[in-house]
Amino acid sequence: MRDFRKLQIWANSIEQVVSTYAITQGFPNEEKYGLCSQLQRAAVSIPSNIAEGCSRNSDIEFKRFLEISIGTAFELETQLVIANKLNYISNEKLEKELLTINELQRKINSLITKIKSNI
Repeated sequence: MRDFRKLQIWANSIEQVVSTYAITQGFPNEEKYGLCSQLQRAAVSIPSNIAEGCSRNSDIEFKRFLEISIGTAFELETQLVIANKLNYISNEKLEKELLTINELQRKINSLITKIKSNI
């Protein structure tokens, strides 16, 4: 079993959760159960899947949970683009968030690649 708290990708994804919650605070009330909820659930899912993957006994299972995490990071990216198109977040805020998310995606992908080479 791995200690997920020691993984930089887990720490980075926790920061993304905090950022996502801050962003959704400014959304209209009618989005509370729509896009706001989707963004928050996607953001929370990323570190949650990393943590769950760390509890697994094999690298293959750990890799699978990392793949779910990276997929969810792309989902979060898409939802932020939609929020921008709906004028819920500015272009500047979108760009800042995309830089952070893209870096997280690269780091997760790097760990997936490293695990694949060891399987």
